[in-house]
Amino acid sequence: MVEPLLVAKSDAQDIVLLPGMANRHGIVCGATGTGKTVTIQSMCERFSEIGTPVFVADVKGDLAGLSQPGGGNEKVDQRLAEMAIPDYTPRGYPVVFWDVYGEDGHQVRTTISELGPVLLARLMQLNDTQTGVLQIVFAWADAQHYPLIDLKDLRALLGEVAERRQELLADYGTVSPQSIGAIQRAVLTMEQQGVDKFFGEPALDLFDFVRTTPDGLGQINVLSASTLYQSPIAYSTFLLWLLSELFESLPEVGDPEKPSLVFFFDEAHLLFDETPKPLRDKIEQVVRLIRSKGVGIFFITQMPIDVPDVILGQLGNRVEHALRAYTPRDQKAIRAVAETFRT
Repeated sequence: MVEPLLVAKSDAQDIVLLPGMANRHGIVCGATGTGKTVTIQSMCERFSEIGTPVFVADVKGDLAGLSQPGGGNEKVDQRLAEMAIPDYTPRGYPVVFWDVYGEDGHQVRTTISELGPVLLARLMQLNDTQTGVLQIVFAWADAQHYPLIDLKDLRALLGEVAERRQELLADYGTVSPQSIGAIQRAVLTMEQQGVDKFFGEPALDLFDFVRTTPDGLGQINVLSASTLYQSPIAYSTFLLWLLSELFESLPEVGDPEKPSLVFFFDEAHLLFDETPKPLRDKIEQVVRLIRSKGVGIFFITQMPIDVPDVILGQLGNRVEHALRAYTPRDQKAIRAVAETFRT
């Protein structure tokens, strides 16, 4: 049996997380400056020590230090003495850096086909009609065995569909030139924003995330997201795609004594902002079913109400720092949080 993971410590007791319960998912929340990042760092280190790989998005750039040992800070030494932690030894952890743009880590790529029409439509911010046309484009490309690797392939295919839209009417339905034009403009916008770097080959092998070192430490995968985060929809779409791919690729393991992978989703509210219902249903399905793959998902946000109730009800672990109320809505949320704590 794997020992409980020490996450925090008070004067009276240790605050631990049971490794076998990590795939029940969780939430780390609290107002700005209350210590969420330190909690995430601590949890990443503990999971790595038991041989569990971790994936964490680094929005502010303050998680890179996991790769280097600390020490030499008087305040830290004083705090260790106060908390009666005599055997603490600073150490670095095995960290692999990733970056969609390939600037601050290994480049993350996938193909247009692997992303799929639903997530691509969200990335392009298409409406329902335009999304339907994009799905027709994908279906026709699949029927014709046309490869969809990058945005150049998509642009070429859109042009061909526009020319053959009368031929496609009987089998696929109406393809309006206005919708094709809107999708083409969205492709141009993505290229101008640099999102085209995300598409291409070789595509990412997700099993590169699920690795351990020869001495048994779990690999900590840090996604450099300081640039990607400037486009919130691109940021949340990428992480949702990653979760979906993990769900489809990893084998069923049931309830292992420790998780196969732990996924930290920073700024989790972005995943649910302006998300259409079919995609929100997909998120709920992935969160509900991916636990049998041994994957734990931790959502990181300021307030628990940033996560929909249907998702929040599936989160078995809660780390809640100081929650502050500035509006009546915030006060109501904090009251609900207090009432739902187990006694």
